[in-house]
This record gives sequence, structure tokens and C-alpha cells, in this order.
Amino acid sequence: MNLETPVLNLMGVGPFVAKKLNKLGIKTLGDLVYHLPFRYEDFSNITPIANLKPASTERSRSVSKSQTVLGFSKKPILNEISCIKGIIKNIENTRAWKRQMDITTAIVEDGTGSIKAVWFNQGFIEQNLKQGDEIYLAGKVKLGKTGLFLSSPIYEIADSSGSTKHSGRIVPIYQETVGLTSRWFRNFLAKTLPQITQNLKEFLPAEILKEHNLLPFSQALYQAHFPDSMEMAEKAKNRFAFEELFLIELFVLRERMKINQQKSPSIPIKADEIKKFVDSLPFKLTDSQKKCAWQILKDTEKTNPMSRLLEGDVGSGKTLVALIGALNCFKNGYQSAIMAPTEILATQHFKTAAILLRKSKIKIALLTGKKDQIISQKLGYEKDGQFMPETIEISRTKILEKAKKGEIDLLIGTHALIQDKVKFGNLGLVVVDEQHRFGVAQRAKLCQKTKNGQGLIPHLLSMTATPIPRTLALTIYGDLDLSLLDQMPQGRKPIITEIFAPDKRKRAYEFIRKRLKNNEQCFIICPRIDVPSPPLGSADRGAGSARTNFWVTAKTVKEEYEKLSKEIFPEFKVALIHGKLKVAEKEKIMRDFKNNKTQVLVSTSVVEVGVDIPQATVILIEGAEHFGLAQIHQFRGRVGRNDIQSYCFLFADSPSKNTKARLSAILKAKNGFELAEKDLEIRGPGSLIGAKQWGISDIAMANLNNLQLIETTRAEAKILLTKDPFLRQYTVLSQKIANFGQRIHLE
Repeated sequence: MNLETPVLNLMGVGPFVAKKLNKLGIKTLGDLVYHLPFRYEDFSNITPIANLKPASTERSRSVSKSQTVLGFSKKPILNEISCIKGIIKNIENTRAWKRQMDITTAIVEDGTGSIKAVWFNQGFIEQNLKQGDEIYLAGKVKLGKTGLFLSSPIYEIADSSGSTKHSGRIVPIYQETVGLTSRWFRNFLAKTLPQITQNLKEFLPAEILKEHNLLPFSQALYQAHFPDSMEMAEKAKNRFAFEELFLIELFVLRERMKINQQKSPSIPIKADEIKKFVDSLPFKLTDSQKKCAWQILKDTEKTNPMSRLLEGDVGSGKTLVALIGALNCFKNGYQSAIMAPTEILATQHFKTAAILLRKSKIKIALLTGKKDQIISQKLGYEKDGQFMPETIEISRTKILEKAKKGEIDLLIGTHALIQDKVKFGNLGLVVVDEQHRFGVAQRAKLCQKTKNGQGLIPHLLSMTATPIPRTLALTIYGDLDLSLLDQMPQGRKPIITEIFAPDKRKRAYEFIRKRLKNNEQCFIICPRIDVPSPPLGSADRGAGSARTNFWVTAKTVKEEYEKLSKEIFPEFKVALIHGKLKVAEKEKIMRDFKNNKTQVLVSTSVVEVGVDIPQATVILIEGAEHFGLAQIHQFRGRVGRNDIQSYCFLFADSPSKNTKARLSAILKAKNGFELAEKDLEIRGPGSLIGAKQWGISDIAMANLNNLQLIETTRAEAKILLTKDPFLRQYTVLSQKIANFGQRIHLE
């Protein structure tokens, strides 16, 4: 038995339990032992029965000493749970006919006094406990008509060793699923951990353990699940937080090192040609565009591969900066490729490149799943005083032939670009737009697509409009250098943003109607499609929990679409789009909206990243508190793409002051980067980027906003790789990194 053993092969885990574990992402023994508690209950203080007092009745959702406060008050109000140890003097079941429930009552004594313990509709307890048993009980003490009693306490029979799992100690609480409780995890791990911890090998270097006062692996694992004290639980948590961030940093830095060991073509900067191109543009570049373009050109001048992330708000001019890099490649006889996540976005890049580069004689082609096109240098027409290049259809076979021969200078496409059939003659630069939609392996595959016979790989430029906080940039994007477009083009009007009270909805609709009559368009965003899906976790699953109700009340796109199309805007064409639609359907809906065949688009967050809709001037966001600040900022970037004044209206379902205060940050922030940092502070990284999609453990995710720890682990990873780049002296750690690389996917 080792950490790679499938859970189905473990003693005490059958197909039913294995299925439940899989729901929590637990497939191996390693996953199981790394399923760390998300909090602890402190039942370590045994109180004499004579000293028991009734719990506070103050209105608050009760929390233990170790929990985050979830109640109405900002100050912690402790869940006054008491733990006793005593002998059962009597236990019996009775039936309360009026209340239609079974009641189990036990009298427990400890030498200082006696107390009654009461359980409701748990008749099996009488079978588990009997008179004379020495037991631990942990629960809330209440005052009834006949005196004090313990209400539905946790119970555990004391064994001869004196050890406990569910009471009388610091008790771990785990993320649960239906049919799989924290009690099950404690029972299973109590049997399993002693068997495996003695065989576990330490993989962190001894010098790092000593330098940072970290618990050894086996000890940390046991103390995380069954801590001797809250201090030891904290030490265990610190060990695993350090471990996971260290592995992330080590992984991304090794990937970067592997890239740097390869060679790329040195592409000289054609300064005169670039200046001529920039001067020919009908607008001026911002200072940040000039800076980022220069960083890219200087990188591509080197023989080691560029790995750069170009980050900028929606509308900040990322595409133009990328095209400057592509133009410089063309002037040096090299090809470029731009890959986008959707067909419609790839088509947009194709048209933008055709217009901006029309005088350069660069050959541009589009390769998608459906439509393959190439720019005709001879055909074109005037529109509003501007030359518009025409495109001609061309067979996929022909495009592939031309790309392989080097006769296409710039190939733009979707995932179709990473198909095996796609080859390049002399690829110098790869640009990946909205790079978080593509994995590391996909990017690497694209970077290998050249047949220049010199063993050279192209330079890589990734682009994203998603604002990335500094801590995340140092970890999950740590293999990339960072260029920031933190200025908007001149002449771009700020989007007027307003938080609306529910009673002002009619006014908002009337305002939108006026804009629609003026041939403008509108986005309306809703938090969910149809069925609510609250997050897993024992704290959120109760039918009447605040979190569940929070989601139930959130507006759905289907409901809003029906209402808006039939009642509010019946005179306009209203369309519906969401993530459950097929790709082809979504592409058609977005294409119709872009061509103004649709005036109102009701959508979920699928439009967070998308194409330019110049005539879209209003975006209304329902249930704004359900979205992150950075996400709302991206939604807002869907409008304001021309010189017409644009607007963003925020409606919140929650009337709380906290909601209003959080949303007000959007009105104050200067750019998306400020909001991303604020979002990280408020929501945490798991909510910001989506914990499950990364394969990163909860404890690592929780520490992705810990800048000090990130910088420490990054520094240690650099020192180790400088000393031993191939980790030959650290074979266990090297294997751990290999396994880690298979588990995570830093996209």
C-alpha cells in the first residue's frame, strides 16, 4: 500500500464509498490523506459535570473556536460546546407521539454529578451504547424544565488506550458529501495513517526543513488529521502550505529552465519598418503599448525563447502589440501564428490584422474548424474612407501546404492550429490569446511546430484580459515574464457605472429602450442558467442555509430571457446564450449579435471573454454580488468599444451593506489590476480562479494570496535549482515533482 494505491483497493472502501470519494476528487490513498480538515472543533478540555453551564442564547450562528465567523456579528461568538467524560447509568428510547419523534435519553455520571443527554430520532444510539459504558460526550448544554441537559451530543466510547477520534481532543472537520461524513474520515484515517506514515519518505530537503522550522512529512500528516494541540495543527498546516507552494514554484521554474535550454531564432528589430507602421496608424499608441511592444521585440531578438504574458484590460490594445511582433517577424523572413479559444475571436483577429497590416504585403490566413480563408492582396473596397481588404475562401489543404512552405506569413486560428497536420516552414513567433484557456502542454505543442531544420523553437507570447494579482503571477504564471498594458487608448470614454436599487429597475429598462431605438445594443448578464448549484461542504448543504438560499434567489438567464423578450422588450430581437449550448450554437448567436441581427443578448458569464461588439453600449448585470470584482470589470469591458458613451448597471439581490461596499470598489478602482487585488483579498484565490480547474490542493489555494510565503518558496526553489538543476541529489523530490506535474494543470 502506497500513496498511489486506488481507493477502491483499500480495506474498508467498497464501490459505493469509492464513488462518494470520487465526488470529492479523491481517487488514490494520496488524495485521501491529503484531504485535510478545513477546520477543527476543540473538544480537548474535559469539563466536570458539576461545572457545566448552559450555552449562550445570543442570536448568532454558532461557530467553534477554530471556525471563521459566519454569524450576524463581526466579533466571534464561541459555540459553547462542552465535553465531558463519564459512565452511563441508564439509557432508554421513548416515543413522543405529539411531536412524532423518537427520543433517546441517557443519564451520565462522572463523580462530580450527573447530566442527561438527549438525541432525537436516533434510535440506533441505544444499540451502540449500554449501561456501564465509559463515554465521551461533546455538545451544547441547555437548560430544560428538569435542569441541564446535553442536546444531541457527539458520543464516543472510551477504549482501554485512552485515545479518541471524535471527542476529548482537537477534532478535525472535513469537506463532506452525502453519505460520507467527517466521522467516516476520522475512523478510516485513524486506522490507516499509522500503517503508512512509517513508510513515507521525506521529500523536502533537510536544509529547508531546518531553515523554516517545518514538521517532517509523516509527523505533519498525522498532526494535520489528529493534532495534539491547535499549535501543532497550525504547524502541520504551515508545512503543507509551504510544501505545495514550493512544489508549484519548483515545477514552473523547471519548466522555464527547460525552455531556456532550447534555442529560438534571433529576430533583429527592424526599427525603421516598425516606426513606419506605427506612424501609419490612424491613432497613437499609448506609452504602455510602446513599452510592451519594445519588451517583446527585445525578447525575440535573443536566442533563448521568449515566454512572456501580455496582460491588459479589455480594449487596452493587446492585439496591436502582438501584431507589431508578427510584423517584425515577417520583415525578417519568419512566420507567426495567433491562436484564439473560439472561432469568432479568431475571425476577429483575422479581420483586425487584415486592416492594420494591409500596406505591409504580409500574407494572412485563417484556419478554424469550419471556415478557412486568406487575405487577397488585390481585392478590396472603400468604406467610410478606409480601405477594407477582402477575403477569399481557400481549401484547408491549400493553407496547410502554404504554411509548410513558409508562404503564409501570419496564420490565425483556433485549436485547429495544434493539429498534427499543421506544419510551418519557419515559425518565429506564437501568440496565444486568452492563454488561460490553453494548458501548458498545448502551448508547448504549438511551439514545436516548425520545420526549419535548425532545431529552433518559436518565441511564445501569451495574452490575457483577465487581471492577475501579483501573487498569482508569481505562482501559476511563474514560468512567464509579465508585460502590463495599464493604459487605455486615447479618446476612449470611461464607462459610466451605476449601482441600482431594485426599485429603479423600470428606469434602467426605459434607459436601455432609448439606446436600442438608437440602433445600439445591450448585454444582460445573469449568475446562473437554471438549477442552483451551491458549493460542496457541510456548512452549505442544508436546505435552509443562507448560502443555498443565496443561490436559489439568483436570477437565471432562462427566466430573464422569457421576461425580457415577451414583457420588457417585445419590439426588439432578444437572444439567449449560456455554457450548456453547443459550440456551434454559441458561435452563431454571437455572430448574429455582432452583426446587429440581435439587439439584446441575455447571457451567463460565457461572454466574459469575447469579441468586440462596437454597437453594444449598455451592460446590465443581475445579481452582481454573485460575481467577483475582476469578473464584473471584464463584463464591463464588453461595452465601450467605440466613441459612443457606454454604461454599466449593477443590480444586487442582497441588500446588505457589505455587498454595496464591495460593489462600490468598482466605481473607485482605476483599472482591472486594482480590482483583481481587491478581489483576491475579499474572495480568496479559490473563488477568483476556480480551485478545481487547477488541480491544486485547498491548502495551496488558500495561500495563493500569501505574498511573503510565495516569495520565500520561490527563492528556495531558485536556490535549489541553481545548485542542482536536475535534482539528481534529491531523487524523492524529483519523483514528487513528476507526479505533481501530472496532477496540476496551470492553464
